[in-house]
Amino acid sequence: MNRIVEVNRLNKTYGSETVIQDVSFTIEENKIYGLLGRNGAGKTTIMHMITAQLFPSGGELKVFGEHPYENNRVLTRMSFIKESQKYPDVFRIADVLDIAADLYPNWDQGFAEQLIEDFRLPVKRRMKKLSRGMLSSVGIIVGLASRAPLTIFDEPYLGLDAVARNLFYERLLEDYAEHPRTVILSTHLIDEVSNMLEHVIVIDNGKILLDEEADSLRGKAFTAVGPAATVRAWAAGKQLIHEEAIGGLMSASVLGNLSAAERREAEAQGIELVPVSLQQLIVHLTSGKTNGKVAELG
Repeated sequence: MNRIVEVNRLNKTYGSETVIQDVSFTIEENKIYGLLGRNGAGKTTIMHMITAQLFPSGGELKVFGEHPYENNRVLTRMSFIKESQKYPDVFRIADVLDIAADLYPNWDQGFAEQLIEDFRLPVKRRMKKLSRGMLSSVGIIVGLASRAPLTIFDEPYLGLDAVARNLFYERLLEDYAEHPRTVILSTHLIDEVSNMLEHVIVIDNGKILLDEEADSLRGKAFTAVGPAATVRAWAAGKQLIHEEAIGGLMSASVLGNLSAAERREAEAQGIELVPVSLQQLIVHLTSGKTNGKVAELG
């Protein structure tokens, strides 16, 4: 596959503070990526560098095989939708969409109008009069209707209720199937988008903690629940990412593949095995209790 984004030992510092440290990864064409991590981990800084809104302090960054800074060949092929997007007070929704139509070569006006109806937006209302949810909806419409080869959504759902968020996911998947492009989603609602993601990159304290195909992560972490002494003995030697004891019972989450023999052994000892969701896996890995170490998920 073609590489849309190539990042090699990227660094970003502010004075003596290092925000991004020796980060390397690639983003391939026509896949949906999850860029995940805690607040302040460095996700938005990386997205700002990819979209040429920040300069790296070191390392190499290429988008579509070129440096993105002041490069219209690159910038016109990207759409970056962020939750903190600001608009001039005099702009109406219609004005924002008119400008988007001029900016993006692949803009689909018919699709934009359909999305306006779907999200029930008043196109003549000024942006400063919109609710938080309506502002998010405008951003979503611009991101989807732009059909940019690289589309990035940074927390696109703020203020949206569950129905509107589900509508966003449905329209994204439907249009992605008909018009493939590279999509990067940065979100805290990981469980809601986990089935959409094809690749997961987890940032923690400015470093890459995880860079894996989503399918390889599913079923790679389990929680064992049962009598404390039994669970503790069964988990010995495995990579423990979380444990919790209540009375005589214990739950222990372990990272890595379990063989059929290990599963049978657990069942024979009265231990229940429950798959760890992607969201819980990331919570455990970024909690600081694993010392930043992630085992090979072979």
